[in-house]
Amino acid sequence: MSYDLMVFEPDAVPAGHAEFVHWCVQRTKWSEDHGYDDPALSSEHLRAWFEDIIRIFPPMNGPSAGVQVPEDEASSTDYAIGEDFIYASFAWSKAEQAYMTVARLAEKHQLGLFNASSSGEEVWIPKDGRMTLVHDKRPTGVLGRILNLLKLSK
Repeated sequence: MSYDLMVFEPDAVPAGHAEFVHWCVQRTKWSEDHGYDDPALSSEHLRAWFEDIIRIFPPMNGPSAGVQVPEDEASSTDYAIGEDFIYASFAWSKAEQAYMTVARLAEKHQLGLFNASSSGEEVWIPKDGRMTLVHDKRPTGVLGRILNLLKLSK
């Protein structure tokens, strides 16, 4: 089992949570007409993010994979690279460090972030230079309805 995060081009995704999750499911069917280990096929922002993240979490395979195994093998990460997203699978022992690093670099490179391993399915995008929670899987009870109403009134 892995700790999974996805960064994406914010303009490439639908606005609603259910639509976003459907978009993710379609992307993770791995049906694009290419391999998923070459950052050259993705956007400029995604390539820049990838170049930064692999300094901390080196790729397990693909053209950017190193010949040497890092001292801390748990840092090796599996990346699936699409045209408008990068899906990264980290070791659970690195979950906190991975989340903080991915979020910081997503903000730096103006990319969205989806916490695929979270029960809340949080989706963040950069707004005014900071990461902003745009939607998540809200509880459907009274509290969830109140939170949704408060969000809509903004």
